[in-house]
Amino acid sequence: MKVRLTGLRKSYGEVHALRDTSLTVPAGEFLTLLGPSGSGKTTLLMMLAGLIVPDAGEVWIDGKDATFEPVFKRDIGMVFQNYALFPHLTVYENIAFPLRMRRMSEAGIREKVERILEIVRLPQVAQRLPRELSGGQQQRIALARCAVYEPSIILMDEPLGALDKKLRDHMQLEIKRLHTELGATILYVTHDQEEAMAMSDRICLMNNGRIEQLGTPADLYFRPISVFAADFLGGSNIFKATVSDVGVNVCLRGPGDSSVKADALGSLTVGQAVDVMVRPEHIRLLANGDTSDNAVSGILEQSIMVGPVTRYYGRLSDGTSIGAMHLTRSPHRAAQPGDAVRFGWSQEHTVVIQHAAAVSL
Repeated sequence: MKVRLTGLRKSYGEVHALRDTSLTVPAGEFLTLLGPSGSGKTTLLMMLAGLIVPDAGEVWIDGKDATFEPVFKRDIGMVFQNYALFPHLTVYENIAFPLRMRRMSEAGIREKVERILEIVRLPQVAQRLPRELSGGQQQRIALARCAVYEPSIILMDEPLGALDKKLRDHMQLEIKRLHTELGATILYVTHDQEEAMAMSDRICLMNNGRIEQLGTPADLYFRPISVFAADFLGGSNIFKATVSDVGVNVCLRGPGDSSVKADALGSLTVGQAVDVMVRPEHIRLLANGDTSDNAVSGILEQSIMVGPVTRYYGRLSDGTSIGAMHLTRSPHRAAQPGDAVRFGWSQEHTVVIQHAAAVSL
């Protein structure tokens, strides 16, 4: 079911929770609302659910104005971080509850509950109470209860926030599988960037009550339109630079008066101040004799091995910090803290961010 939000605003006194926000979500899409606390993502979700009335703007669901439509008429299911399971009811009765509210026959209830328990792979716990389940099992039952009556839209507000990392990773796969099987439109709220990138068809990155950038995970990761987007999603090296030449390639004057090359970008002009972003995994420590499109000199301050990867942290001659990340290789003599090193990367991995970047909707 298609969702269209137009010009939504919400304030609480002097605090602007949402500022003139418009967003269209095609039917069947998995869209994640990503951002820091207070960015407006939960407010936006609650407006779609009908739990918060906007100060201005409209909520359209399936081509109909639903701005002031009551919650129970919106064909929306919700999943929260705290599961919200009834502690005195069995798993079967928890899942059956929304069906009983809709006055479905017992035979119909049994069929749907058994089917959804198979989908979430927990048919064996039907007669248990919630307290007898693990956190991951409780979350899957909460998902099952939300999905059992087949709502066209499912809203999830940080549903995995209370789980440990290993269980979160597993539940991400479960939710994606459930989305594939049900085909519902899902709007998912999180502040976890890895969660958003792993699960989403598109990500709506929010900042200070506005949409900062909207696009696929690859769009936001490789083509951020602002320093906030570059810094929030993944590790990043961000440098101040000035455009020195515009031609087949873009040349910039970067940190420590270094020359930095980037792929051509038609809207740049000589003398323009910009920011440059390079992801740590695209930067390598250059050995003697190695060449690279871009190379800057500095001192290695720290190296940290994190299993399959090693992270390197250095400082350039002008004091600018820089980080690189390599696959861990053994045995070999890695660069040591205090060594003079060169950091290099190809020009295709230089992302130029213009200060006046427009919001992408």
